[in-house]
Amino acid sequence: MLNKILNIALVSPNKNAYSETFIEAHKNLNGNIFYYYGGHFPNYLENKGNIALKRNIIFFLFKKIKKKILRIPLSIAEQDLVYSLKKNKIDVVLAEYGQTGASLVNTCSYAKIPLVVIFHGYDSSIRSVLESNKEGYENLFNYAKKIIAVSDVMREKLIEIGCPINKITKSIYGPNDLFLQIKPTFSEPLSFVAIGRLVNKKAPYYTILAFRKVVNKYPSAKLYFAGSGELFETIKNLITYFNLEKNILLLGVISPVEYADILSRVAGFVQHSIIAMNGDMEGTPVAILEASAAGIPVIATRHGGIPEVIIDGISGFLVDEHDVEGMAQALISLIENPDMARVMGLAGKENIKLNFSMSTHLNKLYDALIS
Repeated sequence: MLNKILNIALVSPNKNAYSETFIEAHKNLNGNIFYYYGGHFPNYLENKGNIALKRNIIFFLFKKIKKKILRIPLSIAEQDLVYSLKKNKIDVVLAEYGQTGASLVNTCSYAKIPLVVIFHGYDSSIRSVLESNKEGYENLFNYAKKIIAVSDVMREKLIEIGCPINKITKSIYGPNDLFLQIKPTFSEPLSFVAIGRLVNKKAPYYTILAFRKVVNKYPSAKLYFAGSGELFETIKNLITYFNLEKNILLLGVISPVEYADILSRVAGFVQHSIIAMNGDMEGTPVAILEASAAGIPVIATRHGGIPEVIIDGISGFLVDEHDVEGMAQALISLIENPDMARVMGLAGKENIKLNFSMSTHLNKLYDALIS
């Protein structure tokens, strides 16, 4: 394998999900990438369409009889995927999310193809997910040659649910190089940005409550808030209730280029991640890596992999989960100390460049694939 260009099957549930830029980045791994998608068990191959073999009722019955006589331990869909993997001479499968990996164990085992799986956050933390996938994860941990964790906290979670320590490799995502190229101007010293899915583990309502305190002291302060999700209406109502419509601008889903433009102007990035009531938690938020790479300070919580990439007091400020007052004071301190904000931003950019670049992340993934 070391002396050839690998044919890599990259498998993920969703094609082009706006919040999954890290998966798109994995298409840049060294090798020939075959991107499968369409649910935790894939139905499609990018640029080729549905991987199901064309069949009529006679073919279907023949396959059923063949499976019964030969005792092939695969469903029809699994047989189709085996055929596709073999046809494309796949050397190794890289699965995004634990459930995807678990669904591929039978297929990879039958086809004798190695399997590497990346866990991203909810798949190793939500209690209902862990319970419903208990047997699947056990089979996965037995078969997979490597399991990728994106933070130390996740690594411990995986060990706790039965993954052998020697199979775990940690690789924190890297930001798109676009963000390292940003040269922040801090031209809006009273402005900040937040971006991400509006879900419980990101607690966007805490960000609004903290920013309200900022506005009480600095009425011209502004927060660009991008993203969509189940809590959009909740935070919109909060903004209206506190008369913050002129201070907090809900942008919806924005492109990386639009995000980069905002990062080039504002005084800092803010995110109040928490462990949700169902156990859901972050891996390492990509938006935080991108903001730090851009060269602006990050105000966030001591949660998941965030303390591994943001150096408290050096490249930003970290507060405890649910500490709205602490987050507000951190934001105010950046407004009142613009020189400190610039120094922190430079420290963050250097930290990301040296330790968490996209090339570093992709090299670690590639090492896991060939090991």
